[in-house]
Amino acid sequence: MPSGQPLWPLHEPEPRCPTSTLTFRPLSGPAPARPPVDTVPALLHRRAFHFRGQSMISAVLPTYNRAPLSFERGEGAWLYAEDGRRYLDLGAGIAVNALGHANPALTEALTAQAGKVWHLSNLYRIPEQERLAEMLVDRTFADTVFFTNSGTEAAELAVKMARRYWYDHGRPDRTRILTFEGAFHGRSSAAIAAAGSEKMTKGFGPLLPGFTQLAWGDQEALEKVIREPDVGAVMIEPIQGEGGIRTLPDACLKELRALCDETGALLILDEVQCGIGRTGRLFAHEWAGVTPDIMMVAKGIGGGFPLGAVLATEKVGSVMTVGTHGSTYGGNPLGCAVGAAVMGIVSDEGFLAEVRRKAGLFRQGLEGLVASRPDVFEGVRGTGLMLGLKTKVAPADFVKAGYDAGILTVPAADNVVRLLPPLNIPDEDIAEALRRLDQAASSLKAA
Repeated sequence: MPSGQPLWPLHEPEPRCPTSTLTFRPLSGPAPARPPVDTVPALLHRRAFHFRGQSMISAVLPTYNRAPLSFERGEGAWLYAEDGRRYLDLGAGIAVNALGHANPALTEALTAQAGKVWHLSNLYRIPEQERLAEMLVDRTFADTVFFTNSGTEAAELAVKMARRYWYDHGRPDRTRILTFEGAFHGRSSAAIAAAGSEKMTKGFGPLLPGFTQLAWGDQEALEKVIREPDVGAVMIEPIQGEGGIRTLPDACLKELRALCDETGALLILDEVQCGIGRTGRLFAHEWAGVTPDIMMVAKGIGGGFPLGAVLATEKVGSVMTVGTHGSTYGGNPLGCAVGAAVMGIVSDEGFLAEVRRKAGLFRQGLEGLVASRPDVFEGVRGTGLMLGLKTKVAPADFVKAGYDAGILTVPAADNVVRLLPPLNIPDEDIAEALRRLDQAASSLKAA
């Protein structure tokens, strides 16, 4: 096809049906034989073939740079490819499969609920939703919970809730939300505007206004800007995941809480990736001994089933009255049944103590790996089982080398490879992970 020619011609003349072949059904009497008019159907068929034959797009919208791997089943920390090869999964679906693949307790919760009722909508009370909400309220700072299907939906509500709070309190001008360079809050319109990076926002303007991005770690700028009269909230990840496993020091989070208290700004914590036991506490902010006004949760809370939530204090959550927000699928019985099973396991103090022990074991091994491969690694960062290897090679190259070594990792910004294993990974799998990471590093050195 000549360059620039449309796939579906805009001005192609329509063929006229030959009058000699046309007959018309009379208003009464038997219908005549069907005329041999096939010119137009042939044209339509040619057009459809012309369009599909020239199309280079896949049936699945190509927004992902997928690895050439396909898995047919998983068990614990392991995935099995279609060719039978085993891969040790240190990505856990990007911190989603908190209890590993095909966890028996989660499978039982899902199948038991599937035999009862799948979906109702929020036109009715949902006992499974109420149960999970009560578990979250009992275990956290929150007084109330709204359930979503994902982290980006949680971000949307967090933004709405913060702005509605100031509207209801007579300050509709306090709409500005401070965010930070390197942040990732999802890919919806509000979420990309909040993060503000060119990578996520280019071509999607006009962006939702009302966000100011500050440099990560610039306390001086934060202390100045937060006092500006239109600032209503601060939104931050205690540990940036996509940003490269960058941990906000406990002292900084405490200072941020104090600044919010001083100015009245709401503190919104995004614990989509770092929450649900990932750091060895149920939520990462617990290490600093502070609480937010609003918190976004997803990923691990569903253990692999799409589930998210926004947790809030009564002071803030009470502004969201009937009709101010909603979700058709959010808080459905299936998702909440699985979420309750996850919470029942992960919120146990004995389980969290084991996460911390495993994290120490893994961290010690990674420090040794970095020391033995100074040409490949610069260091280890992170908290609990939300860890990152700072590399001297491109993260994508290390991830690819991992495929050959039978281990799955996740690239991030700042030249970091993320390690996000299931929270219940056995000690022997940690040892095997260290061996395979070393194998991947060795192959890069040899290359």
